[in-house]
Amino acid sequence: MSVSDPPVLIPVPKPRSRYLNRAVVGQTSTERDGVGPMPCPDVQVDGHMNSEVETYIKNEVSADDPSSQLHSTSEPPDLQAVQTNCSETSETLPWPASLPISPSSDPDPVKTADLMSSDDSSVTLNSSKSQDDLNKDDLNSDNAIFTEKLMDAQTELGTSQVIHQIPKSQNIQIKTERFKKPRAATIRVSRKKQTLPGSRQRTSECAVTQTSWLDVWKGRKHNVLWAALDGQLMSLWKKRTDKFTEYVFHVTSITNIRKQDQGHFSISLQKKQFEFMAHSEAVQESWLASLYATRGMDPVTTPKQHGPLVMKDPRKKVYTAICGYTLWIYSSKEDFNIGLGMMFVSMNIAAVKSTGRHSFSLITPYRTFNFSADSAKDATAWLENLNDVIRSALSYSEVAHRLWSSPCNKVCADCGAAHPEWASVNLLVVICEACAGAHRSMGSDRSKVRGLKLDNKVWTEPLIQLFILYGNKAANSVWGHNIPPAEQIRPDVSPDQKAEFILAKYRKGLYRKAHPLAASQKLLDQRLREVVCGPDVEETLSLLCSGARVLFSATDPAVPSAISVAEASGQALQTELLRHNEFVEAPDFEQTRHSEEQMEELHGKLDEERFLFSQENESAACDVLDLTEVIAVFDCSAGQTHEFEVLTLTDRLTCSADERNTLLGHMLHIMKILLAGAVVDDDLLGVCAVSRACLREGAALQCAEVWCTLQAGEMTIHSKQHGSRDTVILGAQTHCHLQRSEKCILLEFAGRTLHMQFELELSCVRWYELVNGAVSSTTDGRQRTGSVPCAVDLCISHITQYGLKVEGLYRRCGVAPQISKLVDALRVSPRGTVLETDESSVLDVSGALKQILRQEMELIPNTHRPHWLRAAVLSDVKHRLQTYRKLLNQLHPDQHATLAALCGHLHMVQMHSQVNRMTAHNLAVIFVVTLFQEFAMNTGMVQLTRELIMLHVQIFTNHVEAEREIITAL
Repeated sequence: MSVSDPPVLIPVPKPRSRYLNRAVVGQTSTERDGVGPMPCPDVQVDGHMNSEVETYIKNEVSADDPSSQLHSTSEPPDLQAVQTNCSETSETLPWPASLPISPSSDPDPVKTADLMSSDDSSVTLNSSKSQDDLNKDDLNSDNAIFTEKLMDAQTELGTSQVIHQIPKSQNIQIKTERFKKPRAATIRVSRKKQTLPGSRQRTSECAVTQTSWLDVWKGRKHNVLWAALDGQLMSLWKKRTDKFTEYVFHVTSITNIRKQDQGHFSISLQKKQFEFMAHSEAVQESWLASLYATRGMDPVTTPKQHGPLVMKDPRKKVYTAICGYTLWIYSSKEDFNIGLGMMFVSMNIAAVKSTGRHSFSLITPYRTFNFSADSAKDATAWLENLNDVIRSALSYSEVAHRLWSSPCNKVCADCGAAHPEWASVNLLVVICEACAGAHRSMGSDRSKVRGLKLDNKVWTEPLIQLFILYGNKAANSVWGHNIPPAEQIRPDVSPDQKAEFILAKYRKGLYRKAHPLAASQKLLDQRLREVVCGPDVEETLSLLCSGARVLFSATDPAVPSAISVAEASGQALQTELLRHNEFVEAPDFEQTRHSEEQMEELHGKLDEERFLFSQENESAACDVLDLTEVIAVFDCSAGQTHEFEVLTLTDRLTCSADERNTLLGHMLHIMKILLAGAVVDDDLLGVCAVSRACLREGAALQCAEVWCTLQAGEMTIHSKQHGSRDTVILGAQTHCHLQRSEKCILLEFAGRTLHMQFELELSCVRWYELVNGAVSSTTDGRQRTGSVPCAVDLCISHITQYGLKVEGLYRRCGVAPQISKLVDALRVSPRGTVLETDESSVLDVSGALKQILRQEMELIPNTHRPHWLRAAVLSDVKHRLQTYRKLLNQLHPDQHATLAALCGHLHMVQMHSQVNRMTAHNLAVIFVVTLFQEFAMNTGMVQLTRELIMLHVQIFTNHVEAEREIITAL
């Protein structure tokens, strides 16, 4: 083959480039494989165009046949239309001397030698193209990678792993691919250094097991998902704790695996492709090695039945298939054909029932799926086939059948294994055989293990009912309340790991939900005797978990035992549970977790209910925090340092930002997730702390789980269970006491006492410091900048504590003689006046407050009111609020403090408007007369008063004017 001098340009038309796939550089086709010369397309030289020929190095591995594409001998359909001129081509193609280059893109040349032939790598010569044209293509292409492959001609890599390159003298550049990048981080995060979950693999004999967080692109859609490969299935979850996947596919569905730079790799499933990005090259290499090792797996079995269904909640058309003992759910029939599923449901933990002529439900411990078919005939066929699969997946006994009727009892309470056949009758958990061995190792004084198919005598009707009604769900809400996702075991872990986890769960109590009275043995025993009189078995479990004694000490024979109290009350289930815990040894909990304090710096960004962490600003996520695991958030900003602290049961994060607004945006997002939509943005303005706690009031022993928020001078208690809010004012009469050993603080108000127990000592101490600081700042501030009259402060505090839910508060009038007596008493001795808490008395106090404000003091002087009138008509909101603040600065300190206290109180009243029917507008109509008197008839003044109530935080506390301007009369 003759070789001419290098031409200026070698344009290779795209439709013809693939015909050069079989041409070995420097050889004719006859020399290479002994056949006649291969037809070659016309290649013409244009010496007037100036551009660069780009060399593009690719490394692709086909999962079905790595060399199938490169060795294809089929001719394209348009070959007859191509005029070939091999002699001309041989004179115009300059083939340079070859240069040896090691194939560094291979994940492991030794391991993959049998997976790839030596000519699997190729060099792509991109044809000449003007820079303007390339730029235009970059803008119009959906994928930047494909814009660099517009025109290519491939040559093969010889068995000696030699890549032929064109010399640098021919103005050729190596062009790298441009990869997709994750969204940039928005905040800095500091935490204790730990082994990232992605770097830990589960103990398994299978060499292809792999788990980690990965950035995933499916088309243009980007997400961070927990990826797991078990040798047969690759599953992608949004959260580690999720029971059902976002995507799942069998490894035999993979048609192509490709390694890329910068931690990227891709997996193709016929027409669809996933692109992944690992946070380090080591994780990338592990994934590639595991994926390569799955080659040669047996194909999936033929589905017993498949077809379209409509899935409700949300309503969506899906394609489903019964494969073995699982029901696979696909987005479409196309996804079914390529093997890309949304999720699958194991039939050995499911039950199915008909819900209509065309519909049926598939019930699992974690979710109920509601389906409807096109016809009654189809629905009947699905029901019959699903029931057949369920029956073949389970072996029934009478007791097991009844216990498994509760979906939560169909999986092991400890590891999640399906079809558990053992139980701990005192702990009220159904467990698998492997976990039963670990329970026995703790001793019968800790866990009494019985078989569901054996020990028939122990399975009395009350005990069976206990397991059906409560069982795993109730027990895990107590013993496994706070299990971190990284520590939750799976069925395939080793026996040693199971034993370690079960000891931590039941003997050390690391994951338990301690009862709020756990610090006092006397109160625990007393509360147990109270609870067993009723049907609340869940609290009985919580009390027993925290060490309540079933047999009371003989030191006081007059005090009956809990069992005798339950029997006398006719509570059969309570009696049965207590009898199985009668001689169980009291738990000896270890709540201390030992860990190194070495810190690491990460980059974070929020993604709905998740906090994503990466080691670099735009690198792949290395870890993900589920925001529902957060138990406390504290604003720790000081001066020019903007940071807040996030606490979970196992971690402590410090988040910092350069700007205050950025920090507040992140805090606001997290707080709204924790409070579950019970608040709006305005309610969280100025909040410096939010924490989960158990609250009990006064001498009552009944506790409730609540979320508490703290802002300037007030604490709000949010109850998710009842959807209610209660606000208490932190004033001069508030006293806070720390009970550190019990992780509890005691708040004393006038006529009210609150006990708040926290899950962490750090949360308790931090909250105590903040409450004390809020009380001190309130007291100091009033002494320094003005004070609220004692009578006004007393009325506001009383109404805030006892009157926020009184319908028509401030609109309804109290009894006039009673109001006059109250006003006289408050004028003489405010602290000595006794205020009643019933509804009519609260209305009397509200009437007295309005009368005192109108008659005893002038909150806004008469000479200032025209300025307020002009401020009310300003159209620009920002300018209007700034003017309000300037006008407030002209008030006497006592007037300013009293007006701030009143508006803050009215803001609390309108927050309960759904109950008391007093919106901000209704309150403004009532109090505009008190504040502005003769100007009250102006509609602008009503709007002004409403803004003082609604935006009191921004107007009175959040903004401090740098320059106090004197507003003069016009």
